[in-house]
Amino acid sequence: MLITTGIHEGANLGPKNALVLIGHGSQSAQGIAQFEQLVSDLSRSRTDLWISYGFIEFAQPTIDQALDTAVDHGATTVVAVPLVLTGAGHMKDDGPRALIRARKRHPMINFYYARALGIHPLILEVAEERCLKTASANDCQPDAVVLIGRGSTDPDANSDLYKISRLLADSRRLTSTYATGLAPLGAASMAGPLALVEPAFISLAPPSLLETLERLKKLGARSIIVQPYFLFTGVLVERIREQARSWAASNPSIEVHTSPELGPDDRINSVITTRYEEALRQEITPNCDLCIHRYPLPGYEHKLHVPIPDR
Repeated sequence: MLITTGIHEGANLGPKNALVLIGHGSQSAQGIAQFEQLVSDLSRSRTDLWISYGFIEFAQPTIDQALDTAVDHGATTVVAVPLVLTGAGHMKDDGPRALIRARKRHPMINFYYARALGIHPLILEVAEERCLKTASANDCQPDAVVLIGRGSTDPDANSDLYKISRLLADSRRLTSTYATGLAPLGAASMAGPLALVEPAFISLAPPSLLETLERLKKLGARSIIVQPYFLFTGVLVERIREQARSWAASNPSIEVHTSPELGPDDRINSVITTRYEEALRQEITPNCDLCIHRYPLPGYEHKLHVPIPDR
């Protein structure tokens, strides 16, 4: 299904440009609704573009259908932006495969592929804000945050969550705003303004949420915010909530609150626009030094230089 508010034709475009958002897809109606809300908001701010979207799995339309829709509406230049927070397999494999197929179907059209949303100050700001609102709504003074992502078989993508956690701990304001006067877990752990920020994964990679909560318990945490590092809700976000509730029930001396996912936000739309413009100017500079397709990482040598099939 392609929402009408997600496609807009700008006036006096000359050569028509289209932006196609590539989403993961979800079995959650609420998650799809959040995705559509983001597309609708972006469309209202970028009336100079045709904007459509497609999903990798679980939902319609497909990426191929979205790319064809852009061409059918007269676009001669199409930029596909993978709407993912870190560059794992879906960004590195599924998106490029779709563009290979599209180029074969439409050889006269210019197709460009953007990089993932990635590590960006505006996205860090959204994550911080979700934590702050959760702390305020629950009148709590958290001394630890669990930043929990999807998890991947791509080690480079998993390592990004560790970097994001460190950036949140180093440069944000949660402790100075809400945790002044707390007995510290330790001098080193409380050095950053966001107190102790620990990464975790809900699938495919360790440490799990439960393992991380147990670690924080041993470190002396008494108030914890669990922050899902997801754009939209879905099965995995609900799993995070359920696991956090269950663990908290078994550990009543520790306060645990789960923040909402990042959700539709104008700051995220701003990053999407940046990725679109980079691709259009062909100025994409993704970090490929640790890409499993370009470097023989131990345990992943079988993926080195493996061609992407166009199926």
